[in-house]
Amino acid sequence: RRREAAAAEEEVDETPQEKKLRLAKQYLEELRQLGESRPAPVPRRDTEPGPHALSRPYIPLSLQLQLPDPASIRVLRGHQLPVTCLVISPDDRFIFSASKDGSLIKCKLDSGKRLCVVPGGKKGTEERHMGHASQVLCMAISSDGKYLATGDRNKLIMIWDATTCKRLHIFTGHRDAVSGLSFRKGTHQLYSASHDRCVKVWNVAENAYMETLFGHQDIITGLDSLSRECCVTAGGRDGTVRLWKIPEESQLVFSGHQGSIDCIQLINEEHMVSGADDGSLALWGLTKKKPLALAQQAHGVQDAQGLQEPYWISAVAALRNSDLLATGSHSASVKLWKCGEGFRKLEHLWDIPLVGFVNSLKFSTAGDFLVAGVGQEHRLGRWWKVKEAKNSICIIPLKRKTTASGPESPGSS
Repeated sequence: RRREAAAAEEEVDETPQEKKLRLAKQYLEELRQLGESRPAPVPRRDTEPGPHALSRPYIPLSLQLQLPDPASIRVLRGHQLPVTCLVISPDDRFIFSASKDGSLIKCKLDSGKRLCVVPGGKKGTEERHMGHASQVLCMAISSDGKYLATGDRNKLIMIWDATTCKRLHIFTGHRDAVSGLSFRKGTHQLYSASHDRCVKVWNVAENAYMETLFGHQDIITGLDSLSRECCVTAGGRDGTVRLWKIPEESQLVFSGHQGSIDCIQLINEEHMVSGADDGSLALWGLTKKKPLALAQQAHGVQDAQGLQEPYWISAVAALRNSDLLATGSHSASVKLWKCGEGFRKLEHLWDIPLVGFVNSLKFSTAGDFLVAGVGQEHRLGRWWKVKEAKNSICIIPLKRKTTASGPESPGSS
């Protein structure tokens, strides 16, 4: 199996440094497994450079968690209209959120105290007014916590100082709404995706546009990246997920959903998860063109004008380098999932009650919180309204079982 995995990995191009790192880790893994009678199929470790690159194992975190207590969920208000996107700072201290009202809020994760509010302005006032003058659809924060990027329906990408919330720059160039943003880990390289069907690459530190990538046949609805010089995108109704290899200017096309693919996130450097409006949740390996696992009607079905229709998957989140996933819809609950052995199964763990459209989900870096951005409407449209929902940020504590021990099991928050 290890030989098969290595052969499959050869299909993904590597830099010489990545290859050295992979081979070193493979050698260490083989040494580690020599003493084990039955080697477990442990997914390969993250290839990010850094002091812990060789010591960070894949964490089967789902075994350590206990069922979240609905009474412990904290709700933060502040946005007038539905929350569309959020990010957590890399040090897990702050939450940045944005909304259809154009506003941007920075608050402390532990106390919920608002540190900074940039209100939305009227259309066409972006140059005079400090914030967005249209719906904000996406955001990203650099892995050093220095820059925040936000993208809006009016084709603009704004770059902010994440500490002071001061706007530093506006990138223009997309011809339609900006729907996905991600910083390449360890760099200030920014990837953006748009309803204009293309991906753009920017250097934020130098306020520079770098290149544009074409391929999707419909609006791009989501984007993610990690350490490698590549990003993944969800292509809406064109039914494809794509992996873009930036230096080679090439792309890999994945297909398996029947509906519009609305959200995507990488789990580690080799696996990703995506959700669609046909209610399906797909788990992918980057070397296989079809899903490794597919959960149909992951959030159940609703009665819409007498028709049974699946609840759309509107948000997915993965705790990096673990087996834990979360999905959101407007089905009155967030669901937690476990990636089964070898990332070939999706096992439903728990439902966490939450009313409204879950438009964004993020795990804290330490895995002790799941944060949801909730609204009365879906982030991309106004097809339905959940009147009893509150436009808010919901902080869901994830507590460890008391029997768990060791460095990967910090105490309950």
